Amino acid sequence: MRPFTYTSLCAAAILVMILAGSQAAMAVTCQVTQLVPCASAISSSSPPSSQCCTKLKEQRPCLCQYMKNPSLRGYVSSPNAQKVAKACGVPTPQC
Repeated sequence: MRPFTYTSLCAAAILVMILAGSQAAMAVTCQVTQLVPCASAISSSSPPSSQCCTKLKEQRPCLCQYMKNPSLRGYVSSPNAQKVAKACGVPTPQC
């Protein structure tokens, strides 16, 4: 291999590793307890707080997992939960 090609290949490999590392650092930990700030908005007709919306957006990748859990399904897919998600700008997941 020519030195230029080898150097380019190494640089590309390092870039891929850096990007992969940043993706792993941004991965969400699915913990339904993170949605506690949304409890009052889901259980009543009150508007969601900004903290609720922030947590809901963070936990968005986990919503299908929560919907598949029989213990959580009723809370996550309830009409009030859907209203909170809509108010926060979080689309209803298609699971």
